[in-house]
Amino acid sequence: MTEKLSDNERLKRESNFLRGTIQDDLQDRITGGFTADNFQLIRFHGMYQQDDRDIRPERQKQKLEPLHNVMLRARMPGGIITPKQWLAIDQFAQDKTMYGSIRLTTRQTFQFHGVLKPNIKLMHQTLNDYGIDSIATAGDVNRNVLCTSNPVESELHQQAYDWAKKISEHLLPKTRAYAEIWLNGEKLEAEQQDKEPILGSTYLPRKFKTTVVIPPQNDVDVHANDLNFVAIAEKGQLIGFNVLVGGGLAMTHGDTATYPRRADDFGFVPLEKTLDVASAVVTTQRDWGNRSNRKNAKTKYTLDRVGVDVFKAEVEKRAGVTFEASRPYEFTGRGDRFGWVNGIDGKYHLTLFIENGRILDYPDKPLKTGIAEIAKIHTGDLRMTSNQNLIIAGVAPEDKATIEKIAREHGLIDDGVSVQRQNSMACVSLPTCPLAMAEAERFLPEFVTDFEGLLEKHGLSKEEHVILRVTGCPNGCGRAMLAEIGLVGKAPGRYNLHLGGNINGTRIPKMYRENITVDEIMTELDQLVGRWAKEREADEGFGDFTIRSGIIAPVEVSVRDFYA
Repeated sequence: MTEKLSDNERLKRESNFLRGTIQDDLQDRITGGFTADNFQLIRFHGMYQQDDRDIRPERQKQKLEPLHNVMLRARMPGGIITPKQWLAIDQFAQDKTMYGSIRLTTRQTFQFHGVLKPNIKLMHQTLNDYGIDSIATAGDVNRNVLCTSNPVESELHQQAYDWAKKISEHLLPKTRAYAEIWLNGEKLEAEQQDKEPILGSTYLPRKFKTTVVIPPQNDVDVHANDLNFVAIAEKGQLIGFNVLVGGGLAMTHGDTATYPRRADDFGFVPLEKTLDVASAVVTTQRDWGNRSNRKNAKTKYTLDRVGVDVFKAEVEKRAGVTFEASRPYEFTGRGDRFGWVNGIDGKYHLTLFIENGRILDYPDKPLKTGIAEIAKIHTGDLRMTSNQNLIIAGVAPEDKATIEKIAREHGLIDDGVSVQRQNSMACVSLPTCPLAMAEAERFLPEFVTDFEGLLEKHGLSKEEHVILRVTGCPNGCGRAMLAEIGLVGKAPGRYNLHLGGNINGTRIPKMYRENITVDEIMTELDQLVGRWAKEREADEGFGDFTIRSGIIAPVEVSVRDFYA
């Protein structure tokens, strides 16, 4: 690249392997926030600086700075957490955060929101005491590695989960900065200088996301991620992976050089080449990615700039592998399997619907207390899903009735929750996300109720549903760009309406109406759902119907079709 490097490249280069002056900022009690480069550097340690935007105007009137705090996202490859760990994070959320909640995210982990500066170091040390960290869950690195939350085929899931952990560890930053700053680790001597053999001294050009997925469930939404390993099994045993590269959903309003993109299938590799391929994809993106324009810095843009075949050939060269033809697989769904499921190991697994992933004690539903009560007696593990839900996994038959009783008493099992609500999702957005342009998490519940009314109005059964997602800005955290109906925040109370995704998450939706109000959205959807109910073919999903009927054109090649 001959263009001037972005300022993020300077701050990474000057950060002394992600240390910056974070230690100094921690001692500064004049401000509740982090200053200069440290505002960005704490992201590499798993945190974002935020403030409560609901109270920002009042604090401005009082001539006070925003109520700065941090959001922490934990590193939990595959989303598995032990009951002991759960009880520890439950207690910390209750005692040391502004909101008292635990947030399950689309990155298959949990987040703390509202941690004030005096509690930040304690937070990291508390997590470390229970075997948890937040290394590389944000910033220009490989982030938390996702893995299909398969509660049935226990042996295959364990094998895939083991690889998710291996990939996560393999691609982690090697700097000792996290241990030095947060865990009082000893500083390195001069001759023990940090080295980053995979990520490099200035790390990646932009964030990087990796998944391990077990067909037929696409619950990790492979096309939202830079690197995906599709598990291929024979006789119930994992033998290798099909490798998909270059997915991503973020874009920028008004900038047609940015767009969501599906991942390309590079082919099959045997298990023993998995880590070599992971390294090769990451290092190729490290060396070839755009370090001048961060809006075009992700892997998807590198593939479109240099060509998929050129990128693939470089990966083969670096990994010492030749991709074989992809092994057959099919995605048939991506939602979680709610309620009890009996695994092949004789254990039971209970998937709980957590609306928006927000775990808190509500007046009529003390969800947080209920999960803690289950964790106190549960002998298996808990699994956070990429759809913001929670699985109580590995329940012995003799414990099933007790756990169900606790779950029902605390509102964790609600037979009245519709299939539509179970297949709707939103990002956090307001009041804590600084990028939010419109509501998402707080908006979704009522919007789903209104949409359920449309389904009923047009005579659709209670088992009918549409993949519906809302994100408060175009950065893609709510994965609206893989929905059948995707709302992307444009301004307070206004959204872009996207149509044409599919049930399986293999097609990007396209903008149907721009910058419209919620009332206008409901008017459009009323007409569209009515047509779907009357004109669809047998078992035709809403997204497929909008394509077949010509309501919206399909996005086959993002760089060509998304804005056409």
